[in-house]
Amino acid sequence: MEGKMKIFIVLIYVAALLGMGYVSMKKTKTLNDFFLGNRSVGPWVSAFAYGTTYFSAVLFVGYAGKVGWGFGLSSLWIVVGNALLGSLLAWKVLARRTRAMTVRLGAITMPEFLEKRYNSQAFRIIGALIIFIFFIPYSASVYMGLSYFFESIFGIPYAYALIFMACVTAVYLIMGGYFAVTMTSFIQGIIMIIGVIIMLFFIVGSETVGGWTNVVPALSAIDPKLVAPVGPAGGISLFSMVILTSLGAWGLPQMVQKFYAIKNEKVINTAAWVTTGFSLLMAFGAYFTGSLSHLFFENLDRFGGNPDLITPTIIQETLPAAIALLILLLVFSASMSTLASLVLVSSSSIAVDLVQVVKPNADKGKSMMLMRVLCLVFVGFSLYLAVKPNAILSLMAFSWGTVAGSFLAPYVYGLFSRRVTSAGAWAGLITGFTISVVFSIIYPEQIPLAGSLAMLVPLIVVPAVSAITSPLPAKHLEWVFGDKIKSDSTKEGKNWATSNLR
Repeated sequence: MEGKMKIFIVLIYVAALLGMGYVSMKKTKTLNDFFLGNRSVGPWVSAFAYGTTYFSAVLFVGYAGKVGWGFGLSSLWIVVGNALLGSLLAWKVLARRTRAMTVRLGAITMPEFLEKRYNSQAFRIIGALIIFIFFIPYSASVYMGLSYFFESIFGIPYAYALIFMACVTAVYLIMGGYFAVTMTSFIQGIIMIIGVIIMLFFIVGSETVGGWTNVVPALSAIDPKLVAPVGPAGGISLFSMVILTSLGAWGLPQMVQKFYAIKNEKVINTAAWVTTGFSLLMAFGAYFTGSLSHLFFENLDRFGGNPDLITPTIIQETLPAAIALLILLLVFSASMSTLASLVLVSSSSIAVDLVQVVKPNADKGKSMMLMRVLCLVFVGFSLYLAVKPNAILSLMAFSWGTVAGSFLAPYVYGLFSRRVTSAGAWAGLITGFTISVVFSIIYPEQIPLAGSLAMLVPLIVVPAVSAITSPLPAKHLEWVFGDKIKSDSTKEGKNWATSNLR
């Protein structure tokens, strides 16, 4: 396929996205519309919004290549974790409680939920800063992955592809907000499903792989560890990747946001199973392709030791030009939804959380305008970081570990346990944050392990500290958990919390 035709098709796709953003702008009247789509999202759109946010260019480039090269077929344990823990159980365990409690508390962001749940305004301030600062490397890693694909398929220099992607994201999202995300997520999800199926068909059917039945014998002939239950990189590393990419979804604000926005509890069961099927296919397509990398390359010398280029190279050399373009659209679709969610959540951390703490009576219209401006600022910071030479896997793992490690335990325990105290929640946030940041700085080659420990250790710390510290007042807990909803006590609890918030 001629290069001009490829570019033309991509531009048509971009124009369609921008058109949806413009249509969405007409529906976006309030801050709640911009951030949550007015909590009116149905099951299929919710499922695809969750799935397309979960999987991005980082999966198909950084994770698929590096993990597949290091773990072989044992990387498929990550597929199981993503589908069952990161998708099915996340919806089944968290969605109903999250939706009900955030509606009752009037919370639309993770920091706002934590503030009201633990009666601590400082939670909102610190949480907002963590989100805005530590989502920048995550966003940068997505831009890097997309740019590698553009460079390999179109021959467009990395820097130009990066700038193009940043501009598209900014314009598309600033116009339509969450409505734009939901309108496009279903279409993007369908493209991703078709793309992964076709990608597997051509790669597995290639002369190099020799079909499904030849995968295990061919990899075993290179190194028997590549087909072992635990691959060459070892069990601890594999376990860390499963926890980081699966349990991490439970504590990431851009994932939890999808539970806030669902129309009602009836959509949860359908959305849970649709998301699980989608995640299973996406994760399998990416990690299985990465696990075949040893069949295509003897070493990483041709990439200068950079495993981020493995998957784009396999696609470029194995698939026909038209199919390679479809895979580019697949990665483009996944990444646009991920980027949109990241930018929305990050900009809200300032426009909704910090500004409303400083100016509680701030005009909502001005807050939405500020949120649009902050979307642009966040994209600019991400673009700056993406220009620097970095490893995609390390950037994303550091971001996931720090953000999810800070929020996961306070958020999950906060949904279910009345015994969790404000001190316990603070201990969990500080522990997760410290483990991820300090461990990653001292041992940069072990960032996934640092991230997994940052999520797991606070799950012990929060209840332990809560057991020896003062509980929250009964009136506050009645309001949070909806006790005696028809009595005056809940109103008293709400009034008490409002007047005593500290």
